[in-house]
Amino acid sequence: MKILVHSCCAPCSVYPLKRLKGHFNDIEFLFYNPNIHPYTEYKLRLDALKQFTKDESLILHIPEEYDLNPFFRAVVFNVTARCHYCYDLRLSSCAKFAQENGFEAFTTTLLYSTYQNHEHIIKLAEKYADQYNLQFYYEDFRQGWQHGIDESIERNMYRQKYCGCLYSEQERFDNRWKKRQIKLLKAQKS
Repeated sequence: MKILVHSCCAPCSVYPLKRLKGHFNDIEFLFYNPNIHPYTEYKLRLDALKQFTKDESLILHIPEEYDLNPFFRAVVFNVTARCHYCYDLRLSSCAKFAQENGFEAFTTTLLYSTYQNHEHIIKLAEKYADQYNLQFYYEDFRQGWQHGIDESIERNMYRQKYCGCLYSEQERFDNRWKKRQIKLLKAQKS
């Protein structure tokens, strides 16, 4: 069976690929992530995935030019729903690409992340599997979280520090600021 794997980045692809090799003979990857900001981050992730798929002798499809305007237009007035929109955008595009290019199944490396909403991803993937007459391959790749981290470090892969969009980058810095403030308050009290 031929499967298309939507990949958000190389480090998140390490463990899922290891698992998929046990079930599929024909595995190809798709890099469709119009949420990633800024372009330099997008390019770093794409270059790392290109190297990873080359090292693994896999085909990588890159069906778009960098254009995050549609993503921003869709989420700017509904930031709290941005992840759901982002999942929908990427999974629908992956399923459509899979159907148009002769794949029988698809999955996503989003299922590897301990930070993503698994239930919503599964629900959307099953919806698009039905719509495009495909099989959605589900496996909880989160069990390999540490393995993927360790191997990506060993391979010297670029490792991102936030999910991808401008808002997730802001949350990264907001959380650091909050942690520093808590630390300062504790130090002042002692």
